This record gives sequence, C-alpha cells and structure tokens, in this order.
Amino acid sequence: MKSRKINELLGEKAWKDRKTVVFLSDFGTADGAVSAMHGVANGVSNMLRLEDLTHDVPQFNIWEASYRLVQALPYWAGGTVFVCVVDPGVGSDRKSIVALTESAHLIVTPDNGTLTHVADRIGLLEVRTIDVAVHRLEGSQNSHTFFGRDVYAYTGARLAAGTLEFEEVGSPLAKLVKLRIERARMEGASLVGSIDILDSRYGSLWTNIHSDFLGKLGVGYGAELEVIISKDGRIVYGYHLPLCKAFTEVEKGRPLIYVNSLFNLALALNQGSFAATYGIGTGEGWKISFSVL
Repeated sequence: MKSRKINELLGEKAWKDRKTVVFLSDFGTADGAVSAMHGVANGVSNMLRLEDLTHDVPQFNIWEASYRLVQALPYWAGGTVFVCVVDPGVGSDRKSIVALTESAHLIVTPDNGTLTHVADRIGLLEVRTIDVAVHRLEGSQNSHTFFGRDVYAYTGARLAAGTLEFEEVGSPLAKLVKLRIERARMEGASLVGSIDILDSRYGSLWTNIHSDFLGKLGVGYGAELEVIISKDGRIVYGYHLPLCKAFTEVEKGRPLIYVNSLFNLALALNQGSFAATYGIGTGEGWKISFSVL
C-alpha cells in the first residue's frame, strides 16, 4: 500500500499540471541523439516544456550524473520529470526505473547509481521498475542500445503529459543500486569528506563538507589548514592552504580553499585548474581532509 504522502503528491493538481521534462545525459550535442529524445517527447505531447540540464557529463560517468541531478533538481518545481541517461550497461539486465522523490519530482533513469545523491540528500518516496516490454516507443522493440530515446524519453514524456501514472510503470523496486559516499564529518581536529565534483569549466574541486563545519573546527577566513587528498587510501596531495573569501587573495596560479556557491568547502587555483595541475579526480574513493595546523 502506498504511503499517504505518495497519494497526496500524486493527487495534487499543481503537480500534474507541471508538464516539464528535463534531460541529462553523456551524449554530447555533436549528433542527433539529444534531438531524438526531444522529438520522442514532443511526439507524446507538443504541449510539454522540454529543457536540458546538461549533455556534457563525461562518458559513462555515473557519479557525475548523480551529482548533477542533485545539484539542479531542487531548483525545479515539484512535478518536473527528469530523464537521466548515463547508461554504460544499456541493453544488459540492469533495470530501468522511475523514482518519486520527497520533493515531488520524478526521475526516469537506469538503476546503476544515478540516484545516489538524490536519495542521500533529498530522499526517495518510492522507486518503480519500468516494464520495458510495455512502456517503450512503438516500433522500437528490436532496438537495445538507445533506451534514452526508446524507453526513458518516451516514459518521461508520458508521465509529464499525464497519459501514464507513476504506479502504472511497473512494480516497486526492492533495492536500489547506490554508489559509495564518503560522508562529511568531524574526526578529532579534522574535517573529512569526499571530492564530489569538479567546477568543470575552471577545474576547481568541490567537496561535500558544508562551511558550517568551519565553526566546529574553530577557524575562519585567513586561517591556514592542512589539506590531505587520497584516492582509495593512497595520499596524492598534502599541503597547507589559506582559507579565502576571494580567489584574488592569493597570487595568480596559487592554490586556496574557498566556500563555493553551494556553501561547501572547495579548492581552486587563482586563474588555473587545481584538478589538472595536481591530477585530482572526483567520485568514489576520493577522500579529503582539512586539519588545523
């Protein structure tokens, strides 16, 4: 039996009237893949609003897809349907799913870890497995490598248009595939967490450690902290860096700690790429700590 909250969300007229689909993928825009997904959604209903979150997720990077979802989803109104297609296992026995979030959004995606950050930070009310033999674009039964077009765009558009109800997509999923997260925490006189993502254009490292932790550490702007970065237990970076309000507080090309637009701690080079300069990545296995000197 569905919870009262699920029933309330699915019954709200404002939710049903949203009629917006937001697409995310690793397809890029050099060919017609994204346009094909838009075309399928438009074929379901030309009254839908079709938007793109990004199609520049690095190929096969499930972690980044998961993060980009949670980065953008809270700023869209409840009832918005997200179609997330980063799917290195396409055509295999991995499941296709639709998730209803605590924030009243729907996400259509493969069950491969793309819901990790949304589940952790926003919460999921229910996840259902898509019956792909039923809910797919007519005539696509012999296509096995473009679920983004044939299943996800089609199902997402039908959900947004109101021609398919959430509970009709398939049976509830018992266990969701999730990626491993290094949770932000205090360990003695250190802050510990993960490197969640790059500020892609500039190569800055964004952590999952909220700036509120600085008060618990007893430091403020102008302080110097020891920064240790490791990958799967192997230390790859260890230096003392200043905590700054602005990049210009250090010389050009010099590293610093700052608070990013999500109010989390981050690392940057003034007018340079921290990630490229020091060979730092993001995602599972990347751990960072900030310690008082």
